[in-house]
Amino acid sequence: MRYLIVLLAIAGLIDSVLALRIHQADPNAAPPCAVTAKWDCGTVNHSRFAVFPPIAFDEPANSKQFHIPVATLGIIGYALIAIVALTDQLWITLQLAEIGFAFAAFLSYMEAYILQKWCIYCVWSLIFITAILLC
Repeated sequence: MRYLIVLLAIAGLIDSVLALRIHQADPNAAPPCAVTAKWDCGTVNHSRFAVFPPIAFDEPANSKQFHIPVATLGIIGYALIAIVALTDQLWITLQLAEIGFAFAAFLSYMEAYILQKWCIYCVWSLIFITAILLC
């Protein structure tokens, strides 16, 4: 079972790398996954919620506040899950998966009710972390 968790974590890590690539791309360029008005990775990955902590409404563009892209947190989280699962520490793996699932569920809530747009990479990440949690 732990090898399945590692495989799912690697898939989630690759998915997070692809989302980070969209985040770092020029927002004016056509995003590669703008499928419909509701499915637009470019809009989601360039929103104020695509970084942690979220960018405040009144924060100037040249602010020196440090923000971490959410996709980077996904990369770190999936790597930790894979490493801990390989060391056969399933209790810690479960705790990491619960944290990751809560984070992904919150981000999905933001997509559904605040941004009202979905990112295919974010949905796949939610699927991967849910599968890891169920394993």
